This record gives sequence, structure tokens and C-alpha cells, in this order.
Amino acid sequence: MRVVLQRTKQSSVTVDGEVVGQIQKGLTLLVGITHEDTNDDVDYVADKIVNLRIFEDEEGKMNHSLLDVEGQILSISQFTLYGDCRKGRRPNFMNAAKPEAAKELYNYFNDVLRTKGIDVQTGKFGAMMDVELVNDGPVTLIVESK
Repeated sequence: MRVVLQRTKQSSVTVDGEVVGQIQKGLTLLVGITHEDTNDDVDYVADKIVNLRIFEDEEGKMNHSLLDVEGQILSISQFTLYGDCRKGRRPNFMNAAKPEAAKELYNYFNDVLRTKGIDVQTGKFGAMMDVELVNDGPVTLIVESK
């Protein structure tokens, strides 16, 4: 499992001209799932994300977690995170999980985040989405289970 996270002041995702998810302060997550991922991978990544100390304290140091600042998450499925660009000019997506399996783990991931007390908004799995965000910092990190 691979997640690109961006600390955001606000973000939204639109499908067919309709806003389907939006947040204020928190994290925008681009979520990639590979065919080898399991619930254990999801549990590890979810726990890591909500507890990463990447929000600033009163002194401007990154000492607070998403839980500490009561931030939100905008979670967006992103199979292209497993695109392999080493050969040719068109990415190979063989490492991305098949849609049925990926959707199941993606939904499980969002449910795990919610059980940790996080307000989670999402895009629409498998849809073409327009994502807008104001990156705070900017702070952008990659969290992987392997």
C-alpha cells in the first residue's frame, strides 16, 4: 500500500461537476493499493497516518498529529501510484490491485480511519476526479506498508 499525503488547509474532489468530498484543515490522501496488500497493510498505514506528528505546535515545530489537531481526511483512490515508468513511454499498471480487490481494501482503509475518530471524506472510486487543494507548508510525504 502506498499513500501520498499532503497537509492541507482545504481540499475538495469533484466528479461530473459535483463536489463529492471536501475538508478544511487536515490531510489529502492519494491511496494506491497493490495486489499483495492485506488488511494488515491497511491497519499499519492508517495508524501511521493519523499519528504522524506533522502539524505545527505553538513554536512552529511539527509536533502534533492529525488526532491532536482534530483534522479531517480527504481520501482519494489512486491506482496510478503503482504505475511503472521504467520502460517505454506508457506506464505499466500491473502492480496495481484489480479494481474489485482495491475497492474492498480502500473502503476498509477509510473505515479504519473513521474508527480512529477521524472525519473522512472521499472521492468516488474508479471515477475521473478533479482534485483541488491548498497545500499547507507545503508538507507532502509518502507512507508505504512495505
